[in-house]
Amino acid sequence: MKEYNVLLVGLIMSASVSMLHTSAMANGSSGTAKTITLDNMNPHIKTMEYAVRGPLVIRATEIEKELAAGAQKPFKEVIKANIGDAHAMGQRPITFIRQVLALVSYPELIDKSDFPADVKTKAREILAGCKGGSAGSYSDSSGIEIIRKHAAEYITRRDGGIPANPDDIILCAGASEGIRATLKLFVETSAGEPGVMIPIPQYPLYSASLAEFGMHQIGYYLNEATGWSLDVPELERSIKEARGICRPRALVVINPGNPTGQVLTKKNIEEIIKFAHKEGLFILADEVYQDNVYAKGSEYHSFKKVMMELGEPYNTMELASYFSTSKGYMGECGLRGGYSEVVNLDKSVKAMLLKSISAKLCPTVLGQATMDCVVDPPKPGSPSYDLFIKEKTDVLQSLAKRAVMIADTFNSIPGIKCNPVQGAMYAFPQITIPAKAIEAAKAKGQAADTFYAFELLENTGICIVPGTGFGQYPGTYHFRTTILPQPEKLAVMLDKFKEFHVKFVEKYS
Repeated sequence: MKEYNVLLVGLIMSASVSMLHTSAMANGSSGTAKTITLDNMNPHIKTMEYAVRGPLVIRATEIEKELAAGAQKPFKEVIKANIGDAHAMGQRPITFIRQVLALVSYPELIDKSDFPADVKTKAREILAGCKGGSAGSYSDSSGIEIIRKHAAEYITRRDGGIPANPDDIILCAGASEGIRATLKLFVETSAGEPGVMIPIPQYPLYSASLAEFGMHQIGYYLNEATGWSLDVPELERSIKEARGICRPRALVVINPGNPTGQVLTKKNIEEIIKFAHKEGLFILADEVYQDNVYAKGSEYHSFKKVMMELGEPYNTMELASYFSTSKGYMGECGLRGGYSEVVNLDKSVKAMLLKSISAKLCPTVLGQATMDCVVDPPKPGSPSYDLFIKEKTDVLQSLAKRAVMIADTFNSIPGIKCNPVQGAMYAFPQITIPAKAIEAAKAKGQAADTFYAFELLENTGICIVPGTGFGQYPGTYHFRTTILPQPEKLAVMLDKFKEFHVKFVEKYS
């Protein structure tokens, strides 16, 4: 009997271990059961999507590895036109910026190198603002004081003398961090779910962040027929429909536009500001492409400048605007430099914002140093000035030519329509997809433009982002591509694109 009981206990223990093992295996591990699973994790993170780095990009990376391993494809390289990463597409760094960063990173070079005198002066100035004279120390959470001062002076010059206050400047790890820090202020549900108005098409940072924060996305459509204009009647339609679902609290405007490449007129900005005032909305002005304006007759106007020039009561409105070292002529995406200027914020709310960002300690100091080179560049007559201006001008002029080249080429392809790329770094063409291709996409469980993008990738190595990832007017299909490939590679890419599209239409007609 004793032996039987021992055997029975052994069988029960064995069965229990087996069940635990099975449970652990179901959770993706051979060890103990996982504490956090898809069923009990934050549902907002499961909801959020970020198409710019989505499944197409994952597949593009796989293809790169397959090519490196010797796989035979109808192409020899992957062209990642999915993201605005200038240096990855062959753009050369600005010499002044990199020389300053070299000295800030390794101060011993200041006295040993033959770098220009103004580069050394800039490096010393930045290091003097660093605790312990080292870029390896933490800065204040809002950023190094002298760099915030230079940013305020830059904004004042940019806006024709309208003053900016260094205390309104918050340096951040790229504009994205600044945008997310501002959006989080609106997460408050006592009077209903908060809503934020965003353009459709939009940069997926906004839809992803709103989903993550549990906030309602209020989409307003840009007007493709009039060059992606932002029409106030559409804003009014959008907010009227949203009021029955959520509590609208803020309005996001991207100017110059991403993914659409439009540049808003001053009159249009005035109309938008007046709409936001009437509806009691906080304005978030995403202006990271302010240097990237190409089209004749187009001109960048900051929301802050227009708001201040309108005078009372508009000049007391709450506004946050954003700038970045990742775009413009700099393209320093990996260094993560940016700032937000937050004006007319309630003092107690501003204190809460600063408290919130302090939990992240500080933005990268090398990113801050990069921003300092942008907002306080070489001055006329200084040793670095001529080369700086030449490099800056060359980049922007080349981008302007590529903006025309890409729109003209797409408009020459039957079934593709592309508005002029007035600014920013992208085109967002509309494509006509044959009915049979739409059916083939449904059979695969894909949106038609996603199906098109995968076919393009597998046949040409060109990686784009389907319009589904940005939002688009129902019944239309688009894709976003950067204009960043260098001119020679862009010409090759566009030739491949044209050949693919013709064959795709023939295949599915």
